[in-house]
Amino acid sequence: MFRGHAQRTQDPKGRLMLPPEFRDEVFAQSPDGTLMMTNFDDCIAVYPMPEWQVIEQSFSTLNMANRKFRDFHRFFISGAVEVTLDKQGRVLIPPHLRSYAGLQKDIVLAGVGRKFEIWDLERFEAQRRAMQDDFDQVMDDLAENGFELRF
Repeated sequence: MFRGHAQRTQDPKGRLMLPPEFRDEVFAQSPDGTLMMTNFDDCIAVYPMPEWQVIEQSFSTLNMANRKFRDFHRFFISGAVEVTLDKQGRVLIPPHLRSYAGLQKDIVLAGVGRKFEIWDLERFEAQRRAMQDDFDQVMDDLAENGFELRF
């Protein structure tokens, strides 16, 4: 499980050093260090290979007669690329994903359960501020949908 967040700097080639706890989780799930990256929510979603395989399988249950489903499937899967951690624990972020996520030099890696996300620092901070502003409403919405968060 990926948790927490860490700030990093990408090098001029687009390589990014993962935090040790993220690297450990990657290797626990994908011993060869293989990951899948794709575009999602103005950031890059990164999945260990076993989690990605579950996602790809779940698309087989969608009704592809629905245009919106086809468009989402196309967007999500066609943006995906397989990457492998190098010996230093770095990952090379492909140019199309760096562009999609608006990545500059300063980056945040955010653990969100089964995956982690790669964000441009300014976008991440703006997203967190927006969530803070909406926090109470989101908690109410979750409760209305049967989700009980126990503190």
